[in-house]
Amino acid sequence: MEFEKISDVKYRIKKDASAGMHTDVVIFANEQLLSNMKKDKTLQQAVNATTLPGLAGNVLVMPDGHEGYGFPVGGVAAFDADEGIVSPGICGFDINCGIKVIKTGLTEKEVRPKLKQLADVLFKNVPSGVGSKVNLGFTQSDLVRIAEEGVPYVVSKGFGIADDIESIEENGAMAGADFSKVSDLAKSRGLHELGTLGAGNHFLEVQKVERIFDEKIANAYGLSQDQVVIMVHCGSRGFGHQIASDYMRLLNEYNAKHNIKIVDKELNFAYVKDKEAADYLKAMKCAVNYAFANREIITHAIRKSFEEVFGKSSDALGMEVLYDVAHNIVKLEEHEIEGQRRKVFVHRKGATRAFPKNMQEVPKKYRSIGQPVLIPGSMGTASYVLCGMEGSMRESFGTTCHGSGRVMSRHQAVREIPASKTLGSLKDKGVEIRVKSKNLISEEAEWAYKNVDEVVGIVEKAGLSKIVSRNVPMLVVKG
Repeated sequence: MEFEKISDVKYRIKKDASAGMHTDVVIFANEQLLSNMKKDKTLQQAVNATTLPGLAGNVLVMPDGHEGYGFPVGGVAAFDADEGIVSPGICGFDINCGIKVIKTGLTEKEVRPKLKQLADVLFKNVPSGVGSKVNLGFTQSDLVRIAEEGVPYVVSKGFGIADDIESIEENGAMAGADFSKVSDLAKSRGLHELGTLGAGNHFLEVQKVERIFDEKIANAYGLSQDQVVIMVHCGSRGFGHQIASDYMRLLNEYNAKHNIKIVDKELNFAYVKDKEAADYLKAMKCAVNYAFANREIITHAIRKSFEEVFGKSSDALGMEVLYDVAHNIVKLEEHEIEGQRRKVFVHRKGATRAFPKNMQEVPKKYRSIGQPVLIPGSMGTASYVLCGMEGSMRESFGTTCHGSGRVMSRHQAVREIPASKTLGSLKDKGVEIRVKSKNLISEEAEWAYKNVDEVVGIVEKAGLSKIVSRNVPMLVVKG
C-alpha cells in the first residue's frame, strides 16, 4: 500500500491505490504511529470503507486509530444525507461510549489525605465489572422515557441536576429516538445497568490538573492548576451493544435480500432512503440517550460519594460538569465538502466531535471559545482537555481523536504485562486503584496503549483541536 506524505502529521492513501475506492484515506499520524497502524488491519479497514456507496469527502483515521470491527477505532466517514448509507459497524457496538468530566473546587492537597477512603466509597457507589447491575427503582416505563428523553428525564427523577444539561452534547437527549425500534432483549438488558461503569477500558478517575497550556481557554472552562477533577468513561452498556448486534443481523439480511456486495460483511449497511436505515437510527438514538443518562446517574453517585467523604454538599465542593461528549455515534450534520455545503451522516467510531467557536451546537457558555474535547489516556498515564478548532471543520468533519489507542490486544497484554508491573507503577505515582477483575490490570496497562501525549500533540499540530490542560490520575476505579 502506497502512502503520500502531506505533512509531518498527515498522510494519504490515494483513491487509485486499490480497485473500487471512491475516495482517499487521510491519516493523521507521525511515522511511528503510522508504522503501528501498518501492523494490523487499521489501514486496510479504512480502504475497505472507501468502497461503500454515497461517501462524502475522505475516510479519515485519527492518530489513536487501531483495528476494530470492520472499521478502525479512531475512524471517521461521512455519507450523503439523501443518497448515502448508515452502517452500525462504522458507529461501533458501544453506542455513545463517551467521556464526562466533573470539576471540583478541591486541590490535590485537600484530597490526598482522604484518597483511600474516597476510592473505597466510589468503588462501592459506582458499580463496575462485567454484567454489573444496580436496582435504582426504574421500571420498564421509565426505561422508555430514558431512551427517548435522555438526561432531562433522569434529572426529573432526582438523578443529577438541571444545570448539567447544557454541558452535555445534544443537551443529553438526541431527538428522534423511538423505543419501539428496540428489541425485547435489549430492553431486558438495559433496565438494571443504568448507573454502572461496565468493564474493559471503561473507568472512573479522580485526576489532578497537572499543567495548563492555554490560560484563556482554561479560565473559560473553569480549570486551574492542581484542581481536582473527575473523568468518567463509559457508554450504553448491554442495551447499546444489543441494539448494535440486532441491527448488524438485520442488515445482513437486508444486504442479502438486495444482493448488495460488500468487501467486508462487518461493513454492512442500509441506504438512508430505506426503512431499515431509519429504524437503526431511531434505535441508535435510544442507546445514545441511555448512555448520556447513564453517565448522569454516575455523576449523581460521584457527587454523593464526595459529600460522604468530605462532609459538604456537592455545591459547596464546586462539583460542576465541564462537558460530556460521545465518541461512538452517527450524526446528521452540515459540512462544506469540496466547496459545497452538504448534509451528511457523520459516523464517528472512537473519534470525538471537536466543534470550534461560534457554532450553534456548542453550549452558549463556551461558544466564544470552542467546544471542550475530553481525551482519556491509559491507566496510569495522563488525560487531556482540548478545545475544538476551526481546522477540524476544514479537515475532519469537526472531529479529533478520542484517546490513546491500543497497540496490544487484550490477550497479548495479559500474556506480556504482569499485573505486578502495573500495580508497582501506579503505586510509584501515588495512584490508588480499585478493580473488580484482576485481568484488567494487565489488559489496561499503560504499555498496551499508544502515548497519549504524542496523540494529542498530533491533533493539535494538525489544527483539529488545541491542548488546554494535562490531567494526571490520583485514583482509578475499573471493572
